[in-house]
Amino acid sequence: MRRLGKALLVGSCFFAGACSEQAAPSLDVTAVPAVAETESVGTVGDDAADDPAIWRNPNNPAQSLIIGTDKKAGIHIYDLKGQQKSFLAADALNNVDIRTVSSASGDVILVGASDRSDRTQPRLALYTLDSENIKLNALTNIAVGTGEAYGFCFGLLGDSDLRAFIVTKEGSIIDMSVGLSKAMPTVNVNRTFKLATQPEGCVVDDRTGMLYVGEENVGIWSFDLKQDAPQPVRFAVLKAGELTADVEGLALAPEGASGGYLLASSQGDNSYAIYDLESGVFRARFAVEDGVIDTTSDTDGIELILGDFGPDYPGGLFVAQDGDNGEGTQNFKLLSWDAIRKSLNLYP
Repeated sequence: MRRLGKALLVGSCFFAGACSEQAAPSLDVTAVPAVAETESVGTVGDDAADDPAIWRNPNNPAQSLIIGTDKKAGIHIYDLKGQQKSFLAADALNNVDIRTVSSASGDVILVGASDRSDRTQPRLALYTLDSENIKLNALTNIAVGTGEAYGFCFGLLGDSDLRAFIVTKEGSIIDMSVGLSKAMPTVNVNRTFKLATQPEGCVVDDRTGMLYVGEENVGIWSFDLKQDAPQPVRFAVLKAGELTADVEGLALAPEGASGGYLLASSQGDNSYAIYDLESGVFRARFAVEDGVIDTTSDTDGIELILGDFGPDYPGGLFVAQDGDNGEGTQNFKLLSWDAIRKSLNLYP
């Protein structure tokens, strides 16, 4: 849910309420500078940019790509300098995710998004990323379930069990299997989970089979996808100084077989909360520094992919949507995961 208006960030000052230029710095929020920002999305003067996904180029990491939705117009593809490389028009796409998977024609880079063009029936939109020509090719658009499509994420369970999850505004989480063994993808609904109030952001830990979902005014829940009938388990709750409603985008920083961190967009105080994945313990929070590149506010979607992305992002790339980009329309900010970890003392 969007609340427009950029809060002021002074040094590391970032509070849930208004922050004035004379306010004392908040010692528990660390400001980390953005390395780059994308060009603005095309929709002007409206809540439009929403959710990013990252494709890491294994052969040339510095040539990796960012996919970002404009929920009023379509999908943008940006390079790591933030320059737009292509755009595909599409109605009312919200959240987006990406996986490289095997198909009937070989490995494909599959992009999925929640389509809310019909507010009574969620739709799953699937595309392939042509990384050589830097463009998306539409595969299919399938109606599933009931309600208004909102959040979306992929999960890859084992070597070949590709799942897609659409989160609806009404609180449903629709678990689907996606098959790519034929010329056209097949999509089958497996089961539906339920939360009491409006969720959105979701992310799957492919290593452990855990699905994490943010319930905007409550906190974060986990579902064990290995179970026949997964029940929501409370992972994190709203708490002053940690996580402020709305809970929006979620992202993972996996380490080892089951460790690492879960990151959440704490939209109400314009910060990002970090939790230990195995214990659920809150570790730290940070905000984007207001410097050469402006800060972020009212962030919806976030994404983090670890690995080498070239000299600016040697350990990983974090991308956050910015709900108020000053004089420009909304866009996405790019940060170094190494810089975030060092600033927050998250190294072992």
